[in-house]
Amino acid sequence: MYCDFFGFSEKPFTITPNPHFVFLSSIHREAFARLLYGVDSHAGFITLTGEVGTGKTTMLRTLLTQLDPEKNRSALIFNPCMSAEQLLAAICREFGVEAGEQNRFGYLDALNRFLIDQNSAGRTVVLVIDEAQNLEPDVLEQVRMISNLETERDKLIQIILAGQPELNGILRRHDLRQLNQRITVRCRLTPMKLDDTSQYIKHRLKISGSRIPDIFSHAAVKRIYCFSHGIPRLINVACEQALVMAWTREVLTVTPSIADEVIAELRPDEEREKLWFRISSWLFAGK
Repeated sequence: MYCDFFGFSEKPFTITPNPHFVFLSSIHREAFARLLYGVDSHAGFITLTGEVGTGKTTMLRTLLTQLDPEKNRSALIFNPCMSAEQLLAAICREFGVEAGEQNRFGYLDALNRFLIDQNSAGRTVVLVIDEAQNLEPDVLEQVRMISNLETERDKLIQIILAGQPELNGILRRHDLRQLNQRITVRCRLTPMKLDDTSQYIKHRLKISGSRIPDIFSHAAVKRIYCFSHGIPRLINVACEQALVMAWTREVLTVTPSIADEVIAELRPDEEREKLWFRISSWLFAGK
């Protein structure tokens, strides 16, 4: 497809979380540093929150690839829509822990023995739960109980809860106050600014092997930024479609007009209707 046309070795703007393409904007860099600090300092509980598409999952996968396997054992739970017992079973499965009894107490006992063994070996155990806003309160309480597995000096497991901003609201529930009070490191991802958006696009093009300068004109980048509000996933969607359109027209530059056409197609129908209503009102008002 367009990869050969532009000289890419791979598609630069897929929406699949891929640490290979990670770009740490000033906002992402600060959040990433906080995550590393939380793990290294054995903070116990860490939260990472951000709107849909801001790059939470990519950052988490990047963090896990950065951890030294000789000094750390890690597990990622991506779909936490499960009961407390199912979550415990999934955690044991991800860490390769076999429980003697297939119930909550059996899983906890096996997990506790595993954590003690890892601690004795000098390893840090890191559990990451993505989309944590989908966890039921009783399941979150079970997560808190896991954090009770500790020695006199240290936490045996570092738990990162990542999710959309509503996770903060859930954690403020009165019945979850014990869990909320244990969170010592809180990271928040916000959308990127225009300059970071421009650097983000250039970064992904470079990683994909691009040797063509300025594939996206500055004006096109500004339009994509206004559409996406600096959210990486929306930037990827717009840039992908813009490259496809440029390829079909056999041009090596994404112009402002191409960006405008793509954005118009990507806008939800109701948003387009509102835009047309505003334009019509303005036109009729001028008559």
